[in-house]
Amino acid sequence: MPNSLGLNKSPQETKVCIAMSGGVDSSVAAWLLQKEGYQVFGLTMDLLQPPYASTVSSLSDAAAVAGQLGIEHHFVDLRQEFYQRVVQYFSDEYIAGKTPSPCIMCNKHIKLGLLAENARSLGADILVTGHYARTISTPRGIELHRGSDPVRDQSYFLFAVAKENLQMLRCPLSDYSKAQTRKIAGKAGLKTAQKTDSQDICFVSGGKYAELIRRLRPEMQETPGDIVTTDGKILGRHNGLINYTVGQRRGLGIGGGDILYVLALDAAQNRVIVGNKPQLAQKYVFIKNINWLAEDHPPRMELGVKLRSRQEIVPASVFFSEKADTARIELKGEFFGIAPGQGCCFYNNSRVMGGGFICKENSEF
Repeated sequence: MPNSLGLNKSPQETKVCIAMSGGVDSSVAAWLLQKEGYQVFGLTMDLLQPPYASTVSSLSDAAAVAGQLGIEHHFVDLRQEFYQRVVQYFSDEYIAGKTPSPCIMCNKHIKLGLLAENARSLGADILVTGHYARTISTPRGIELHRGSDPVRDQSYFLFAVAKENLQMLRCPLSDYSKAQTRKIAGKAGLKTAQKTDSQDICFVSGGKYAELIRRLRPEMQETPGDIVTTDGKILGRHNGLINYTVGQRRGLGIGGGDILYVLALDAAQNRVIVGNKPQLAQKYVFIKNINWLAEDHPPRMELGVKLRSRQEIVPASVFFSEKADTARIELKGEFFGIAPGQGCCFYNNSRVMGGGFICKENSEF
């Protein structure tokens, strides 16, 4: 009889690694599984190097909760790997005129990549995180689904995880709201019960992306360039592409006339291309570097796609290339603000089928 985590052995025989971030979510996940009788231990990553941010409080909070629960606790230093795989990727994408997806890459390479490897080396059968997503055990293996709370659902950020590592993942908070999680933490007396959630990318302070990139890449000068319409008419000057993103309409410095939006960033010619809102709308999207988590698929599928983390899922026809690592998407309606570099997650109802990254038409295939 499978246990609650889908393995054919008792909880007492199942060794569970909790990815303890020092936040309330992973703390509650550890408490819940310990209550069920699993062999629980914590594993905490040290990720951030000064001056980007400090994780001292998170590391100490994770250790404090592990001490409260009386569980074994390990640390792993992944600062260099995080810098190379996530922070440098972030700056490179912005400099190339794209909108990066650092949380997706962190889950792929770090949290559910290197951390999963470390968990295995410590004898773990299962890796548990505090993500608000659902993992379902089926005869075909573990499926990834949306969490029950659409506001908190984090399944979008997990589509790039290697299929092998998905089989190890469990997300016990899928049926809880954040308020319920905090209530459990409070009743359990966990140190992190009232700890506030981070609202920014962990290595970006106050959403100041351009400032971070100036620190990371001081050799990259912010070269001014033209702000132009789609037909090449010059409307003004910009002060460096890293200060702009697709869909932006404030701070363009070209007041007067119609409201204009950033339609595209042309890194090759150092131009910001602007237009009106109807010009921002798109029906066709091109995707590369697809990571497929489900069974084999036909060349065409009708799926839901999520093109930004805070946007709704929209219906689409997905046409896969012969190698299935790229795809052309035809949206059933128009979408505003499609940005190259952002993640595209494929859904079949609630199930995450996989995903890839938005690119500039087939020029990047």
